Amino acid sequence: MALVVQQSLLEAGGGAPMVESARWIESVMLGEIALGVCIIAVAFIGALMLTGRLPLREGAQIVVGCFVLLGAPVIAAGMLEFAISPFNAQLTVLHPNVRSTLRQELPEASYNPYAQASVRDDW
Repeated sequence: MALVVQQSLLEAGGGAPMVESARWIESVMLGEIALGVCIIAVAFIGALMLTGRLPLREGAQIVVGCFVLLGAPVIAAGMLEFAISPFNAQLTVLHPNVRSTLRQELPEASYNPYAQASVRDDW
């Protein structure tokens, strides 16, 4: 934690309390505590699935949920980037007068490594 220095005794220090509490909740939900809880949950769910006490579908949903929880910042950044500029991708347009050069046909291979791989001839 950083030490906050107040400029005056009459000013409130630390900024907006709602913003600070939201940042604290975010750090708890996406920080090392969440990572540890997800690792323990995946190990526990894996053990339950291996012993047959939990169906595979429900176990997979929990594991995917952990990945979504830990990948939430990356997913949100990608969605925001797409929302801001979805159509800025560079498109390559082929002109009808320009012909593309195709490669020549390859010669047929004469070597087959599997031709007689499992045939015994010492009978």
